[in-house]
Amino acid sequence: MTQRILTEIWIYPVKSLGGIRLSSSRVMEKGLQYDRRWMLVDEQGKFLTQRAWPQMALFKLRQEGDGFAVSFQEESLLLPSSEHGESFHAQIWDDSVEVVLAPKVYHQWFSDRLGMNCRLVNFPEKNQRPVDHRYRLANENVSLADGYPLLIIGQASLDDLNARLEKPVPMNRFRPNLVFSGGAPYEEDQWRNFSVGSNSFMGVKPCSRCVLTTVDQTTGEVGREPLLTLSKYRRFNEKINFGQNVIPINCHEIHEGDEISVD
Repeated sequence: MTQRILTEIWIYPVKSLGGIRLSSSRVMEKGLQYDRRWMLVDEQGKFLTQRAWPQMALFKLRQEGDGFAVSFQEESLLLPSSEHGESFHAQIWDDSVEVVLAPKVYHQWFSDRLGMNCRLVNFPEKNQRPVDHRYRLANENVSLADGYPLLIIGQASLDDLNARLEKPVPMNRFRPNLVFSGGAPYEEDQWRNFSVGSNSFMGVKPCSRCVLTTVDQTTGEVGREPLLTLSKYRRFNEKINFGQNVIPINCHEIHEGDEISVD
């Protein structure tokens, strides 16, 4: 039997900005703790991502004590630690969500460096954003991720893709939460019930990919790959799939090195 091991855990505290690799994480209903609980919105309250603003990749994050720091070139600031502030309704895809505005100094800091007027908002844990009714198991909610609490990708899937590319791409192009070793390429497409250590999950829908995968996460430059190559062999029902969207069944700790069991 093939052994599958959790090799990487990633969170992205601010949607579409840099990720942070963790050795362990608490699983919560909306996804991993701290994952995509913040985002930037434009003056109309619509969410911003690298799809339209690839330079967002240049904002990097790191853990700083009990919180997180965002850096841009040589400058950095700490994210607010509080979920309290002025309530505001923001648009993310087809969802209108109640968020909390960060202090004005944060809006200005991000606006100056992004080159457009934007605001930083927080999504409190108690606020609701239901998972798509076609795929949820009960009444699960999701963070400010595109649609589902977690994303898992096998290293074998990336290795297979890179074997087809002239220039390999790193896993960060796909912004997963969980990366595992072992198993066959793309087998996660078929996963339904599985566990990571003591935590149970359910795979609900392959992840459809977009132009964000073409943004170099180090430079913010945009190319054609890997989306062009993926489109030639990973297109299903007019969607280009890579990775599996996941809903947690229970909420425990997970750790790098945990064994993955697939039913």
